[in-house]
Amino acid sequence: MSVQVLRSTLCVAPTHACLAGHFPGRPLVPAVLLLDALAGLLETHGLRMLGLSEAKFLAPLLPGEHAALEIVSIDAAQWRFHIIRADTLIARGRVRVAPA
Repeated sequence: MSVQVLRSTLCVAPTHACLAGHFPGRPLVPAVLLLDALAGLLETHGLRMLGLSEAKFLAPLLPGEHAALEIVSIDAAQWRFHIIRADTLIARGRVRVAPA
C-alpha cells in the first residue's frame, strides 16, 4: 500500500450549540468535535473509524479559529492524524480503520 494523505480544514462557529456548556464564559472546542471531523474525513474516503489507538490533545482550539486536519496512512488498518492551528499542534494520534 502506498502512503495516502487526507487533508481538511476545521473551524467551529462560535454559535455552535455545544459551546454554551464547554465552557461558559470561555468556550473551547470539545475534543469530540475534533474526533467527529476525523471520522467524517475518513468516511468521505470510504473508511470507517473503528477506534483510537492513541490520542493526545495538546492545546485548545477556540471557536472561530481555523485548523488543519491531516491523516496519513501507516498501513491499511491504521492511520496517524494531526490537527494544527498555524504553528501549534492541537492534537495527534493514531486511529484504526476499516473499509466502510
